[in-house]
Amino acid sequence: MALTGQNFIGSHRSGNGSKTFQGINPETESKLKPDYVEATSDEVDQAVQKAEEAFNDYRQKSTVNRAEFLEAIADEIMELGDALIKRASEETGLTEGRLTGERGRTFNQLRLFADVVREGSWVDARIDRSDEAPDVRSMKMALGPVAIFGASNFPLAFSVAGGDTASALAAGCPIVVKAHPAHPGTCEMVAGAILKAVEKTGMPEGTFSMVQGISHEVGTALVEHPLIKAVGFTGSFKGGKALYDAATSRPEPIPVYAEMGSTNPIFLLPGALREKGDEVAEGLTNSVNLGVGQFCTNPGLVAYEESDEARAFHQAVADHFKKAGTGTMLTSGIQSAYKEGLETLLQQEGVQLVASGSEDGSPNTGVPHLLKVDSKNFLANDGLEEEVFGPSTLTISAEGKADLIDIAENLQGHLTATLYGTEEDLETYSDLVTVLQRKVGRLIFNGFPTGVEVNHAMIHGGPYPATTDSRTTSVGTSAIDRFARPVCFQDFPESQLPDELKDENPLDIWRLENGEHTK
Repeated sequence: MALTGQNFIGSHRSGNGSKTFQGINPETESKLKPDYVEATSDEVDQAVQKAEEAFNDYRQKSTVNRAEFLEAIADEIMELGDALIKRASEETGLTEGRLTGERGRTFNQLRLFADVVREGSWVDARIDRSDEAPDVRSMKMALGPVAIFGASNFPLAFSVAGGDTASALAAGCPIVVKAHPAHPGTCEMVAGAILKAVEKTGMPEGTFSMVQGISHEVGTALVEHPLIKAVGFTGSFKGGKALYDAATSRPEPIPVYAEMGSTNPIFLLPGALREKGDEVAEGLTNSVNLGVGQFCTNPGLVAYEESDEARAFHQAVADHFKKAGTGTMLTSGIQSAYKEGLETLLQQEGVQLVASGSEDGSPNTGVPHLLKVDSKNFLANDGLEEEVFGPSTLTISAEGKADLIDIAENLQGHLTATLYGTEEDLETYSDLVTVLQRKVGRLIFNGFPTGVEVNHAMIHGGPYPATTDSRTTSVGTSAIDRFARPVCFQDFPESQLPDELKDENPLDIWRLENGEHTK
Protein backbone atom coordinates (compact mmCIF):
# COMPACT_ATOMS: atom_id res chain seq x y z
CA MET A 1 0.00 0.00 0.00
CA ALA A 2 1.44 3.36 -1.08
CA LEU A 3 1.36 5.90 1.74
CA THR A 4 0.03 9.36 0.84
CA GLY A 5 0.22 11.34 4.08
CA GLN A 6 -3.36 12.50 3.68
CA ASN A 7 -6.48 12.41 5.83
CA PHE A 8 -9.44 10.11 5.21
CA ILE A 9 -12.66 12.11 4.94
CA GLY A 10 -15.13 9.32 4.40
CA SER A 11 -14.02 7.57 1.21
CA HIS A 12 -12.00 10.57 -0.01
CA ARG A 13 -8.39 11.58 0.66
CA SER A 14 -7.72 15.16 1.68
CA GLY A 15 -4.63 17.19 2.50
CA ASN A 16 -5.55 20.86 2.54
CA GLY A 17 -3.54 21.93 5.58
CA SER A 18 -0.21 23.76 5.62
CA LYS A 19 1.27 22.05 8.69
CA THR A 20 3.11 18.76 8.12
CA PHE A 21 5.01 16.22 10.20
CA GLN A 22 6.69 12.85 9.76
CA GLY A 23 6.93 9.59 11.61
CA ILE A 24 10.26 9.06 13.37
CA ASN A 25 12.14 5.81 13.93
CA PRO A 26 12.93 5.90 17.68
CA GLU A 27 15.88 3.51 17.28
CA THR A 28 17.72 5.71 14.78
CA GLU A 29 15.86 9.04 15.14
CA SER A 30 15.59 9.14 11.35
CA LYS A 31 12.49 10.65 9.76
CA LEU A 32 10.17 8.42 7.79
CA LYS A 33 8.47 9.37 4.54
CA PRO A 34 5.96 10.63 3.56
CA ASP A 35 5.09 14.00 5.07
CA TYR A 36 1.72 13.88 6.88
CA VAL A 37 -0.65 16.79 6.49
CA GLU A 38 -2.36 17.94 9.68
CA ALA A 39 -6.12 18.16 9.24
CA THR A 40 -7.67 21.61 9.11
CA SER A 41 -10.75 22.56 11.10
CA ASP A 42 -12.75 22.34 7.87
CA GLU A 43 -11.53 18.79 7.26
CA VAL A 44 -12.45 17.78 10.81
CA ASP A 45 -15.90 19.29 10.27
CA GLN A 46 -16.33 17.44 6.96
CA ALA A 47 -15.38 14.12 8.59
CA VAL A 48 -17.88 14.60 11.41
CA GLN A 49 -20.61 15.77 9.04
CA LYS A 50 -20.14 12.62 6.96
CA ALA A 51 -20.36 10.51 10.13
CA GLU A 52 -23.63 12.20 11.05
CA GLU A 53 -25.01 11.64 7.55
CA ALA A 54 -24.07 7.95 7.79
CA PHE A 55 -25.48 7.44 11.28
CA ASN A 56 -29.14 6.60 10.63
CA ASP A 57 -28.30 4.26 7.77
CA TYR A 58 -25.44 2.52 9.59
CA ARG A 59 -27.20 2.05 12.93
CA GLN A 60 -30.16 0.42 11.18
CA LYS A 61 -28.02 -2.13 9.37
CA SER A 62 -28.91 -5.65 10.42
CA THR A 63 -26.88 -7.38 13.09
CA VAL A 64 -25.58 -9.74 10.42
CA ASN A 65 -24.46 -6.81 8.22
CA ARG A 66 -22.58 -5.11 11.04
CA ALA A 67 -20.97 -8.38 12.10
CA GLU A 68 -19.81 -9.05 8.55
CA PHE A 69 -18.37 -5.52 8.40
CA LEU A 70 -16.29 -6.09 11.54
CA GLU A 71 -15.07 -9.42 10.19
CA ALA A 72 -14.17 -7.78 6.89
CA ILE A 73 -12.05 -5.18 8.75
CA ALA A 74 -10.19 -7.99 10.50
CA ASP A 75 -9.57 -9.79 7.22
CA GLU A 76 -8.40 -6.63 5.42
CA ILE A 77 -5.89 -5.89 8.19
CA MET A 78 -4.44 -9.37 7.80
CA GLU A 79 -4.27 -8.80 4.03
CA LEU A 80 -1.80 -5.96 4.66
CA GLY A 81 0.69 -8.68 5.55
CA ASP A 82 4.29 -8.08 6.54
CA ALA A 83 4.28 -4.51 5.24
CA LEU A 84 2.09 -3.42 8.17
CA ILE A 85 4.37 -5.09 10.72
CA LYS A 86 7.47 -3.58 9.11
CA ARG A 87 6.08 -0.03 9.10
CA ALA A 88 4.80 -0.31 12.67
CA SER A 89 8.21 -1.55 13.83
CA GLU A 90 9.97 1.34 12.08
CA GLU A 91 7.67 3.89 13.70
CA THR A 92 7.66 2.45 17.24
CA GLY A 93 10.83 0.43 17.78
CA LEU A 94 8.68 -2.53 18.82
CA THR A 95 9.82 -5.96 17.68
CA GLU A 96 8.16 -7.71 14.78
CA GLY A 97 7.23 -10.56 17.13
CA ARG A 98 5.47 -8.23 19.54
CA LEU A 99 3.62 -6.51 16.69
CA THR A 100 2.59 -9.79 15.08
CA GLY A 101 1.01 -10.80 18.38
CA GLU A 102 -0.70 -7.42 18.65
CA ARG A 103 -2.08 -7.76 15.14
CA GLY A 104 -3.53 -11.13 16.15
CA ARG A 105 -5.18 -9.52 19.16
CA THR A 106 -6.64 -6.80 16.92
CA PHE A 107 -8.00 -9.43 14.53
CA ASN A 108 -9.49 -11.47 17.37
CA GLN A 109 -11.19 -8.58 19.16
CA LEU A 110 -12.84 -7.43 15.93
CA ARG A 111 -14.20 -10.92 15.38
CA LEU A 112 -15.26 -11.18 19.02
CA PHE A 113 -17.37 -8.03 18.69
CA ALA A 114 -18.77 -9.42 15.45
CA ASP A 115 -19.96 -12.43 17.46
CA VAL A 116 -21.51 -10.14 20.08
CA VAL A 117 -23.39 -8.16 17.42
CA ARG A 118 -24.54 -11.26 15.55
CA GLU A 119 -25.87 -12.89 18.75
CA GLY A 120 -27.63 -9.63 19.65
CA SER A 121 -28.49 -9.95 23.34
CA TRP A 122 -26.10 -7.11 24.29
CA VAL A 123 -28.95 -4.62 23.67
CA ASP A 124 -30.53 -5.65 27.01
CA ALA A 125 -34.07 -5.81 25.60
CA ARG A 126 -36.77 -5.48 28.27
CA ILE A 127 -40.51 -5.94 27.87
CA ASP A 128 -43.24 -5.34 30.41
CA ARG A 129 -46.78 -6.20 29.36
CA SER A 130 -49.84 -5.79 31.53
CA ASP A 131 -53.58 -5.41 31.02
CA GLU A 132 -53.66 -2.78 33.77
CA ALA A 133 -50.66 -0.67 32.66
CA PRO A 134 -49.00 0.66 29.49
CA ASP A 135 -46.98 -1.72 27.31
CA VAL A 136 -43.35 -0.64 27.95
CA ARG A 137 -40.31 -1.94 26.06
CA SER A 138 -36.69 -0.74 26.09
CA MET A 139 -33.31 -1.54 24.58
CA LYS A 140 -29.88 0.00 24.09
CA MET A 141 -29.36 1.95 20.88
CA ALA A 142 -26.32 3.66 19.32
CA LEU A 143 -25.36 7.13 20.59
CA GLY A 144 -24.21 8.74 17.35
CA PRO A 145 -20.84 9.68 15.83
CA VAL A 146 -17.90 8.86 18.09
CA ALA A 147 -14.39 10.38 18.23
CA ILE A 148 -11.60 7.88 18.94
CA PHE A 149 -8.00 8.65 19.85
CA GLY A 150 -5.28 6.10 19.16
CA ALA A 151 -2.72 5.22 21.85
CA SER A 152 1.05 5.55 21.53
CA ASN A 153 1.99 2.19 23.06
CA PHE A 154 -0.28 -0.16 21.09
CA PRO A 155 -0.16 0.95 17.43
CA LEU A 156 -2.66 -1.75 16.43
CA ALA A 157 -4.75 -3.04 19.34
CA PHE A 158 -5.48 0.39 20.88
CA SER A 159 -5.35 2.41 17.70
CA VAL A 160 -7.26 2.94 14.46
CA ALA A 161 -8.89 -0.52 14.53
CA GLY A 162 -8.48 -1.14 18.26
CA GLY A 163 -10.96 -1.93 20.98
CA ASP A 164 -12.64 1.48 20.99
CA THR A 165 -13.22 1.28 17.25
CA ALA A 166 -14.47 -2.30 17.39
CA SER A 167 -16.92 -1.59 20.21
CA ALA A 168 -18.21 1.70 18.76
CA LEU A 169 -18.80 0.21 15.31
CA ALA A 170 -20.41 -2.84 16.92
CA ALA A 171 -22.84 -0.57 18.78
CA GLY A 172 -23.86 1.11 15.51
CA CYS A 173 -21.83 4.32 15.78
CA PRO A 174 -19.87 5.81 12.86
CA ILE A 175 -16.41 6.91 13.99
CA VAL A 176 -13.83 9.60 13.32
CA VAL A 177 -10.38 8.51 14.46
CA LYS A 178 -7.62 10.91 15.48
CA ALA A 179 -4.48 9.04 14.37
CA HIS A 180 -1.56 9.01 16.80
CA PRO A 181 1.32 11.14 15.43
CA ALA A 182 3.91 8.64 16.68
CA HIS A 183 2.89 6.10 14.02
CA PRO A 184 1.04 7.91 11.24
CA GLY A 185 2.01 5.44 8.51
CA THR A 186 0.70 2.47 10.49
CA CYS A 187 -2.52 4.40 11.06
CA GLU A 188 -2.87 5.18 7.36
CA MET A 189 -2.42 1.53 6.39
CA VAL A 190 -5.07 0.34 8.85
CA ALA A 191 -7.44 3.15 7.82
CA GLY A 192 -7.12 2.01 4.24
CA ALA A 193 -8.03 -1.53 5.30
CA ILE A 194 -11.13 -0.28 7.10
CA LEU A 195 -12.26 1.71 4.06
CA LYS A 196 -11.90 -1.40 1.89
CA ALA A 197 -14.18 -3.20 4.36
CA VAL A 198 -16.67 -0.30 4.20
CA GLU A 199 -16.84 -0.61 0.44
CA LYS A 200 -16.93 -4.42 0.30
CA THR A 201 -19.79 -4.72 2.79
CA GLY A 202 -21.85 -1.78 1.54
CA MET A 203 -21.59 0.40 4.62
CA PRO A 204 -22.50 4.08 4.09
CA GLU A 205 -19.76 6.57 3.32
CA GLY A 206 -18.83 8.35 6.53
CA THR A 207 -19.03 5.21 8.67
CA PHE A 208 -15.28 5.70 9.07
CA SER A 209 -12.97 8.71 8.75
CA MET A 210 -9.50 9.44 10.10
CA VAL A 211 -7.68 12.73 10.62
CA GLN A 212 -3.97 13.25 11.20
CA GLY A 213 -2.33 15.87 13.38
CA ILE A 214 0.57 16.54 15.69
CA SER A 215 -0.94 19.56 17.48
CA HIS A 216 -3.68 19.59 20.12
CA GLU A 217 -5.95 21.65 17.89
CA VAL A 218 -7.10 18.70 15.77
CA GLY A 219 -8.17 16.62 18.75
CA THR A 220 -9.82 19.56 20.46
CA ALA A 221 -11.78 20.46 17.32
CA LEU A 222 -12.99 16.88 17.09
CA VAL A 223 -14.16 16.68 20.72
CA GLU A 224 -15.81 20.09 20.60
CA HIS A 225 -17.75 19.38 17.39
CA PRO A 226 -21.46 19.49 18.29
CA LEU A 227 -22.27 16.34 16.29
CA ILE A 228 -19.80 14.12 18.19
CA LYS A 229 -21.69 12.21 20.91
CA ALA A 230 -18.91 10.34 22.77
CA VAL A 231 -15.13 10.05 22.95
CA GLY A 232 -12.83 7.04 23.41
CA PHE A 233 -9.25 7.75 24.53
CA THR A 234 -6.22 5.82 25.76
CA GLY A 235 -3.17 7.77 26.85
CA SER A 236 -1.76 10.07 29.49
CA PHE A 237 -3.64 11.64 32.39
CA LYS A 238 -2.86 15.11 31.05
CA GLY A 239 -4.23 14.32 27.60
CA GLY A 240 -7.32 12.48 28.81
CA LYS A 241 -8.20 15.15 31.36
CA ALA A 242 -7.86 17.91 28.75
CA LEU A 243 -10.29 16.11 26.42
CA TYR A 244 -12.66 15.41 29.31
CA ASP A 245 -12.67 19.08 30.31
CA ALA A 246 -13.33 20.14 26.72
CA ALA A 247 -16.18 17.65 26.32
CA THR A 248 -17.90 18.54 29.58
CA SER A 249 -17.59 22.29 28.86
CA ARG A 250 -19.55 22.01 25.60
CA PRO A 251 -23.09 23.44 25.42
CA GLU A 252 -24.10 19.77 25.18
CA PRO A 253 -21.68 17.82 27.42
CA ILE A 254 -20.79 14.34 26.18
CA PRO A 255 -19.19 11.29 27.82
CA VAL A 256 -15.43 10.80 27.53
CA TYR A 257 -14.22 7.28 28.16
CA ALA A 258 -10.57 7.97 28.87
CA GLU A 259 -8.15 5.34 30.13
CA MET A 260 -5.34 7.45 31.51
CA GLY A 261 -2.79 5.15 33.11
CA SER A 262 -2.13 3.64 36.49
CA THR A 263 0.64 2.44 38.81
CA ASN A 264 -1.10 -0.88 39.48
CA PRO A 265 0.03 -1.62 43.06
CA ILE A 266 1.16 -5.09 44.10
CA PHE A 267 0.75 -6.25 47.70
CA LEU A 268 3.11 -9.05 48.70
CA LEU A 269 1.69 -10.97 51.66
CA PRO A 270 3.82 -12.96 54.12
CA GLY A 271 2.97 -16.39 52.67
CA ALA A 272 4.18 -15.42 49.20
CA LEU A 273 7.43 -13.96 50.52
CA ARG A 274 8.01 -17.08 52.60
CA GLU A 275 7.13 -19.69 49.99
CA LYS A 276 8.07 -18.20 46.61
CA GLY A 277 9.99 -14.96 47.09
CA ASP A 278 12.56 -15.77 44.39
CA GLU A 279 9.87 -16.71 41.89
CA VAL A 280 7.96 -13.50 42.52
CA ALA A 281 11.16 -11.43 42.31
CA GLU A 282 11.90 -12.77 38.83
CA GLY A 283 8.29 -12.40 37.70
CA LEU A 284 8.11 -8.83 38.99
CA THR A 285 11.28 -7.86 37.12
CA ASN A 286 9.92 -9.32 33.90
CA SER A 287 6.55 -7.61 34.34
CA VAL A 288 8.03 -4.19 35.09
CA ASN A 289 10.32 -4.37 32.05
CA LEU A 290 7.86 -5.91 29.61
CA GLY A 291 7.63 -3.68 26.55
CA VAL A 292 10.24 -1.37 28.15
CA GLY A 293 7.68 -0.65 30.86
CA GLN A 294 5.32 1.03 28.41
CA PHE A 295 2.14 -0.77 29.41
CA CYS A 296 -0.67 0.99 31.26
CA THR A 297 -0.74 -2.11 33.51
CA ASN A 298 2.96 -1.85 34.41
CA PRO A 299 3.36 -2.58 38.17
CA GLY A 300 4.81 0.67 39.49
CA LEU A 301 4.26 0.14 43.24
CA VAL A 302 5.11 -2.91 45.36
CA ALA A 303 4.14 -2.93 49.05
CA TYR A 304 5.07 -5.52 51.68
CA GLU A 305 5.64 -5.87 55.41
CA GLU A 306 9.27 -5.63 56.52
CA SER A 307 10.78 -9.03 57.43
CA ASP A 308 13.82 -11.19 56.75
CA GLU A 309 11.96 -12.77 53.83
CA ALA A 310 11.10 -9.31 52.47
CA ARG A 311 14.72 -8.20 52.62
CA ALA A 312 15.81 -11.34 50.78
CA PHE A 313 13.11 -10.71 48.17
CA HIS A 314 14.21 -7.11 47.72
CA GLN A 315 17.80 -8.17 47.19
CA ALA A 316 16.72 -10.73 44.60
CA VAL A 317 14.75 -8.08 42.71
CA ALA A 318 17.77 -5.75 42.81
CA ASP A 319 19.99 -8.47 41.37
CA HIS A 320 17.52 -9.08 38.55
CA PHE A 321 17.23 -5.35 37.75
CA LYS A 322 21.01 -4.98 37.46
CA LYS A 323 20.99 -7.70 34.80
CA ALA A 324 17.81 -6.55 33.05
CA GLY A 325 18.22 -5.52 29.45
CA THR A 326 17.32 -2.11 28.06
CA GLY A 327 15.08 -1.36 25.11
CA THR A 328 14.04 1.48 22.85
CA MET A 329 11.15 3.57 24.09
CA LEU A 330 8.36 4.55 21.73
CA THR A 331 9.29 8.20 21.26
CA SER A 332 11.89 10.68 22.42
CA GLY A 333 9.13 12.51 24.29
CA ILE A 334 8.19 9.40 26.24
CA GLN A 335 11.83 8.71 27.11
CA SER A 336 12.35 12.31 28.21
CA ALA A 337 9.25 12.16 30.42
CA TYR A 338 10.48 8.86 31.90
CA LYS A 339 13.84 10.37 32.85
CA GLU A 340 12.19 13.45 34.33
CA GLY A 341 9.80 11.28 36.31
CA LEU A 342 12.66 9.27 37.78
CA GLU A 343 14.58 12.44 38.66
CA THR A 344 11.51 13.84 40.41
CA LEU A 345 11.01 10.63 42.38
CA LEU A 346 14.62 10.53 43.52
CA GLN A 347 14.35 14.08 44.85
CA GLN A 348 11.51 13.12 47.19
CA GLU A 349 12.04 12.56 50.89
CA GLY A 350 13.07 8.99 51.70
CA VAL A 351 13.21 7.66 48.12
CA GLN A 352 16.35 5.72 47.30
CA LEU A 353 17.71 4.17 44.12
CA VAL A 354 18.36 0.48 44.76
CA ALA A 355 19.41 -0.80 41.35
CA SER A 356 19.40 0.08 37.67
CA GLY A 357 20.32 -1.48 34.37
CA SER A 358 23.17 -0.27 32.21
CA GLU A 359 22.80 2.62 29.80
CA ASP A 360 23.76 1.37 26.33
CA GLY A 361 24.05 4.75 24.65
CA SER A 362 21.34 4.09 22.06
CA PRO A 363 18.81 6.81 21.24
CA ASN A 364 15.67 6.74 23.38
CA THR A 365 16.78 3.85 25.60
CA GLY A 366 14.65 2.96 28.61
CA VAL A 367 16.87 1.86 31.49
CA PRO A 368 15.26 -0.25 34.27
CA HIS A 369 15.21 1.37 37.73
CA LEU A 370 14.30 -0.11 41.11
CA LEU A 371 13.54 2.41 43.87
CA LYS A 372 12.40 2.06 47.47
CA VAL A 373 10.74 4.11 50.20
CA ASP A 374 9.25 3.37 53.61
CA SER A 375 5.52 3.61 54.23
CA LYS A 376 5.82 6.72 56.41
CA ASN A 377 7.33 8.76 53.58
CA PHE A 378 5.02 7.20 50.99
CA LEU A 379 1.90 8.12 52.94
CA ALA A 380 3.17 11.66 53.48
CA ASN A 381 3.69 12.33 49.76
CA ASP A 382 0.85 11.91 47.25
CA GLY A 383 3.27 12.45 44.38
CA LEU A 384 4.92 9.07 44.95
CA GLU A 385 1.79 7.35 43.64
CA GLU A 386 1.90 9.06 40.25
CA GLU A 387 2.71 6.97 37.20
CA VAL A 388 6.22 7.06 35.77
CA PHE A 389 5.67 5.57 32.32
CA GLY A 390 8.61 3.26 31.74
CA PRO A 391 10.59 0.34 33.22
CA SER A 392 10.68 1.32 36.88
CA THR A 393 8.96 0.39 40.12
CA LEU A 394 8.90 1.76 43.65
CA THR A 395 8.88 -0.66 46.58
CA ILE A 396 7.22 0.35 49.86
CA SER A 397 8.19 -1.28 53.15
CA ALA A 398 5.38 -1.37 55.73
CA GLU A 399 5.73 -1.93 59.46
CA GLY A 400 2.85 -4.40 59.72
CA LYS A 401 -0.59 -5.38 58.51
CA ALA A 402 -2.27 -2.17 59.67
CA ASP A 403 0.36 -0.14 57.84
CA LEU A 404 -0.24 -2.15 54.65
CA ILE A 405 -3.98 -1.49 54.86
CA ASP A 406 -3.29 2.19 55.47
CA ILE A 407 -1.32 2.29 52.21
CA ALA A 408 -4.26 0.70 50.36
CA GLU A 409 -6.81 3.07 51.90
CA ASN A 410 -4.82 6.09 50.75
CA LEU A 411 -4.48 4.97 47.14
CA GLN A 412 -6.25 6.76 44.32
CA GLY A 413 -7.98 4.83 41.55
CA HIS A 414 -5.96 2.34 39.51
CA LEU A 415 -6.61 -0.14 36.73
CA THR A 416 -5.39 -3.13 38.73
CA ALA A 417 -4.17 -4.29 42.12
CA THR A 418 -2.39 -7.59 42.73
CA LEU A 419 -2.26 -9.74 45.83
CA TYR A 420 0.51 -12.29 46.08
CA GLY A 421 0.05 -14.81 48.87
CA THR A 422 -1.52 -18.05 50.00
CA GLU A 423 -5.23 -18.77 50.43
CA GLU A 424 -4.62 -18.45 54.16
CA ASP A 425 -3.15 -14.99 53.52
CA LEU A 426 -6.33 -14.00 51.69
CA GLU A 427 -8.40 -14.94 54.73
CA THR A 428 -6.07 -13.13 57.11
CA TYR A 429 -5.97 -10.04 54.89
CA SER A 430 -9.62 -10.06 53.83
CA ASP A 431 -9.96 -6.45 55.02
CA LEU A 432 -7.17 -5.47 52.60
CA VAL A 433 -9.08 -7.17 49.78
CA THR A 434 -12.20 -5.24 50.76
CA VAL A 435 -10.33 -1.93 50.60
CA LEU A 436 -8.81 -2.71 47.20
CA GLN A 437 -12.20 -3.54 45.68
CA ARG A 438 -12.99 0.17 45.88
CA LYS A 439 -9.69 1.23 44.34
CA VAL A 440 -9.37 -0.74 41.10
CA GLY A 441 -11.18 -2.31 38.16
CA ARG A 442 -9.33 -5.66 38.27
CA LEU A 443 -8.05 -7.57 41.30
CA ILE A 444 -5.39 -10.22 40.58
CA PHE A 445 -4.28 -13.08 42.80
CA ASN A 446 -0.81 -14.56 42.31
CA GLY A 447 -0.23 -13.11 38.86
CA PHE A 448 1.04 -9.95 37.24
CA PRO A 449 -1.16 -7.26 35.68
CA THR A 450 0.68 -6.90 32.37
CA GLY A 451 -1.22 -8.75 29.68
CA VAL A 452 -4.97 -8.10 29.36
CA GLU A 453 -7.14 -10.87 27.95
CA VAL A 454 -9.89 -9.81 25.53
CA ASN A 455 -13.02 -11.72 26.55
CA HIS A 456 -16.52 -11.27 27.92
CA ALA A 457 -15.53 -10.87 31.59
CA MET A 458 -12.47 -8.60 31.35
CA ILE A 459 -12.55 -5.17 33.00
CA HIS A 460 -9.87 -2.73 31.91
CA GLY A 461 -10.94 0.32 33.83
CA GLY A 462 -11.00 1.71 37.32
CA PRO A 463 -11.80 4.70 39.50
CA TYR A 464 -10.47 8.17 38.68
CA PRO A 465 -7.73 9.09 37.85
CA ALA A 466 -7.16 5.74 36.12
CA THR A 467 -10.21 6.50 33.98
CA THR A 468 -12.88 9.17 33.70
CA ASP A 469 -15.70 6.66 34.27
CA SER A 470 -15.23 3.71 36.63
CA ARG A 471 -18.46 2.08 35.43
CA THR A 472 -16.97 1.06 32.09
CA THR A 473 -14.18 -0.94 30.47
CA SER A 474 -12.09 -0.33 27.36
CA VAL A 475 -11.31 -4.05 26.90
CA GLY A 476 -13.81 -6.89 26.74
CA THR A 477 -17.27 -7.13 25.27
CA SER A 478 -18.84 -4.86 27.91
CA ALA A 479 -16.98 -2.00 26.17
CA ILE A 480 -19.86 -1.84 23.68
CA ASP A 481 -22.13 -0.38 26.39
CA ARG A 482 -20.15 2.88 26.35
CA PHE A 483 -21.49 3.82 22.94
CA ALA A 484 -25.17 3.09 23.44
CA ARG A 485 -28.03 4.51 25.48
CA PRO A 486 -31.38 3.04 26.61
CA VAL A 487 -34.46 3.98 24.59
CA CYS A 488 -37.98 3.15 25.76
CA PHE A 489 -41.04 2.50 23.53
CA GLN A 490 -44.45 2.81 25.19
CA ASP A 491 -47.63 1.42 23.63
CA PHE A 492 -46.06 1.23 20.14
CA PRO A 493 -47.77 -0.94 17.53
CA GLU A 494 -45.95 -4.21 16.87
CA SER A 495 -45.14 -3.26 13.28
CA GLN A 496 -43.23 -0.15 14.35
CA LEU A 497 -41.07 -1.77 17.03
CA PRO A 498 -37.41 -2.71 16.45
CA ASP A 499 -36.97 -6.44 15.81
CA GLU A 500 -35.30 -6.79 19.22
CA LEU A 501 -38.59 -5.81 20.91
CA LYS A 502 -41.20 -7.56 18.77
CA ASP A 503 -43.37 -10.23 20.40
CA GLU A 504 -42.14 -13.07 18.19
CA ASN A 505 -38.46 -12.24 18.97
CA PRO A 506 -37.30 -12.71 15.35
CA LEU A 507 -33.63 -12.29 16.30
CA ASP A 508 -33.86 -15.03 18.94
CA ILE A 509 -32.08 -12.95 21.60
CA TRP A 510 -32.25 -13.15 25.37
CA ARG A 511 -34.74 -10.63 26.79
CA LEU A 512 -36.15 -9.69 30.18
CA GLU A 513 -39.91 -10.21 29.82
CA ASN A 514 -42.03 -9.29 32.83
CA GLY A 515 -38.98 -9.80 35.02
CA GLU A 516 -37.86 -13.17 33.62
CA HIS A 517 -34.92 -13.83 31.29
CA THR A 518 -36.16 -15.76 28.29
CA LYS A 519 -35.90 -16.28 24.55
